[in-house]
Amino acid sequence: MNVFFPVVRLAFAAVLAAVLAGCASSPAPQPIEPARPQYTSPITAQQVVGKWGLAAYHRPDDAARTEAQARQGCRQPYVINAGPSGGFMMYLADDAQPSEVISKQVGNGPIYIGLADEPPGAQSDREVVRFDGQILVLKWVDQEVAGRYGTMVYVRCP
Repeated sequence: MNVFFPVVRLAFAAVLAAVLAGCASSPAPQPIEPARPQYTSPITAQQVVGKWGLAAYHRPDDAARTEAQARQGCRQPYVINAGPSGGFMMYLADDAQPSEVISKQVGNGPIYIGLADEPPGAQSDREVVRFDGQILVLKWVDQEVAGRYGTMVYVRCP
């Protein structure tokens, strides 16, 4: 029995040394962050950041009147700030905090504004109906949200 314990101790020490050597030889692999999809769009964050008057309409006949109302909204402007990752900060439907969004387009298709990790035309996106640098008109993709919020008209404040 005296021979048995030293052999067990020696085997235990060898196993422990092997485990410790394995831990010290290579660090654990770090998780790789998935790449963000790259979209093209003629609208840049710099073109959108700023103060905007905001109004909305439900009937296309009200578009011109709503644009005039949006100009009056500059008294209490809707502020679009730059986002931390190169996008811009806007409120999504029913969210109390702004989210970073981007302008996204595939090929010559429609332009959308929405979350970077969602494909263009996702339910939380808004389609760009019109943009000329001074006026931005957005229509919600989700029909239920569009029914509640209407078509949004943003007019750049002086």
